[in-house]
Amino acid sequence: MKVLRKIVEINEELCNGCGECVPSCAEGALNIIDGKARLVSEIYCDGLGACLGGCPQGAIRIIEREAEDFDEEAVEHYMKEKETTEKKMAVHNSHGGCPSGRIQMFGKSCDEANQPVSQSGVSSALTQWPIQIRLVAPAAPFLKGADLLVAADCAPAAYPAFHSDFLRGKVLMIGCPKFDNADEYVARFADIFRTAGIKSVTILFMEVPCCSGLPAIVKKSMILAGKDIPIEGVVVSTRGEILNRMKLEV
Repeated sequence: MKVLRKIVEINEELCNGCGECVPSCAEGALNIIDGKARLVSEIYCDGLGACLGGCPQGAIRIIEREAEDFDEEAVEHYMKEKETTEKKMAVHNSHGGCPSGRIQMFGKSCDEANQPVSQSGVSSALTQWPIQIRLVAPAAPFLKGADLLVAADCAPAAYPAFHSDFLRGKVLMIGCPKFDNADEYVARFADIFRTAGIKSVTILFMEVPCCSGLPAIVKKSMILAGKDIPIEGVVVSTRGEILNRMKLEV
């Protein structure tokens, strides 16, 4: 039943999806959905405003309007379900989950002997996991303030010095603009550009026509996110030669 009461209102123009408000709400009424903080349900918001101090953008305020009445029992049930789900996910990821989606960071603070090394003695420049565009979460810690390398999945196979010339010092996201869902890529990159503070983007793609969609995907995402981040495009031939390097404008 709707009643006149105090409830949270979120200014989507001010909200940058940082997620700082989410842990401030003990009732779990807030979550990041499509890159913005949103009310999960009106019945979970008590209208007391504990989340106000958790928003660095000042995008949250308390207003008075007609809304579904706060339901303390529903909140208790919801929070128990949420806790159970999170525990199951943690166990799944640590013991039985697919390794391709498990977040790992190979920090430079580790001793060099612990770095992956090939038989030739050349160290891998990969700093994180996962690398597939579809599997990299926008909130992944390794994305914060990163220089991003977006590579078509054929490019590392074609270019022989991929690790030393392109990957070193960058966070890698890899995929195929022909066979994967371009709209999913656009949404994923837009969320990343809104929240992660990406410093630069290098796009490494092949000379073949199907690869030309990758720069367009990144640029469209940046426009949706309202960001203007420096982009360099690098075109590689099927024989592994660099054909062109260019600065791309959003």
